[in-house]
Amino acid sequence: MKSCYLSSFLFVILVTNNVSSFVLTPRILEKRAIIGGGGSISNNNNNNNHQAFTSPYKMMMMMMLTATKTPVFDEVCDTTGVTLKRFMSEVALLNPGMDELQVLFGAIETACKAISNEVRRSQLPPSSDALGYNKKDDATTKSLLATANDLLKKSLRFTGRLGVLASEREDAPESVVVDGTGAMKDANDEVDILIDAGMKYCAIFDPLDAVSNIELGVPTGTIIGIFEYDESCEIDLETLGQDSADDEARCLANTLQAGDNLVAAAYCLYSSSTMFVLTLGAGTYGFTLDESLGEFVLSHPSIQIPETSTIYSFDEARSHTWDTALQETVQKWKSGSGASGKTFSSRYIGSTLGDVHRTLMYGGVYGCPKDDLNPDGRLHLVYEAAPISFIMEQAGGVSTTGSERIMNLCPDYVHEKIPTIMGSKNDVQEIIDAYKKETS
Repeated sequence: MKSCYLSSFLFVILVTNNVSSFVLTPRILEKRAIIGGGGSISNNNNNNNHQAFTSPYKMMMMMMLTATKTPVFDEVCDTTGVTLKRFMSEVALLNPGMDELQVLFGAIETACKAISNEVRRSQLPPSSDALGYNKKDDATTKSLLATANDLLKKSLRFTGRLGVLASEREDAPESVVVDGTGAMKDANDEVDILIDAGMKYCAIFDPLDAVSNIELGVPTGTIIGIFEYDESCEIDLETLGQDSADDEARCLANTLQAGDNLVAAAYCLYSSSTMFVLTLGAGTYGFTLDESLGEFVLSHPSIQIPETSTIYSFDEARSHTWDTALQETVQKWKSGSGASGKTFSSRYIGSTLGDVHRTLMYGGVYGCPKDDLNPDGRLHLVYEAAPISFIMEQAGGVSTTGSERIMNLCPDYVHEKIPTIMGSKNDVQEIIDAYKKETS
């Protein structure tokens, strides 16, 4: 968001040997810091051996980041057509503490491109069936899901920046590390959490949401969240899986964090075009894959969801079993007697990211509330609700269970599900107020 950008701030730096001053932007300072090793900047025009002002700049930047934890962006990050690589490079340049995220998102970008290609080709008949098409069964879907999961795991696993990696599509948590030869231990086991000695970030993801809809041409996508990693976690590789159960459990707890601890979140939507939407905690940005270039280019800088809308997106088949507060609010929207006085219309695809993306771009309310079939809700807090809520809030939206802000919730276990309602600020607030009234 614009209010979060600090690129317009100028730092006045006093020179010790000379009572002169230089006014430098963060970007210029960081570029100088990269060139040289430290010392002071001289204002002598005849001196060609200027030294980089590394230490004071680093100190100021780290103090600023420690105080706000809000990334510094500049005009490059708002320039339509900038590639995702260039965008992340600029972010890393301006924010020294975030340089390793550039490596992670490079891996995520590569995996998403590969998954997009697999999704587009998934409904083509195999070459052996070219003259006689054999009807597909769910083996194709399972194979595609396994491929997407494997692509993300391998891309992220070998960045060397992760402490823990967890996938929504696998149930039996096991530790997997890289041995001295670079090969994975327990590579044949089904795992959903990988522990590495990189110990910088924790990545969680849903490799392919709504995969069963692919054969119908319905949008699907990948959801990713990045947490900071607890550096106190240490695993003895020699005793992995034997005497290190307590250590492993403590490391795996990195995935059980509240959404407010996310440092980055993204989703990749595979539809008529492939879109990559991300937040680093300072606004929400959308990139579109240019097939001719093979690059994600910035197409939607600083996305802002409208504060009020006339669209809701719920599966109403079980609406009679919703909470009374939600039932009454939706009924008011239908009749035009809600807070806005406008009559709402329903738009529901049945694909989480398809509905979320439309809500983000056009405004509205998307929800997966609890009902008699899903008493705890349908979305996973860790893998889906929290990362998407981070993206939604950074675009000016609101995300709630009805009674609690989703980003405040700390999961009890990695596959925990919760009711989810998110979207335009004023409309979601109307639901929150209805829940408060119901419980008062």
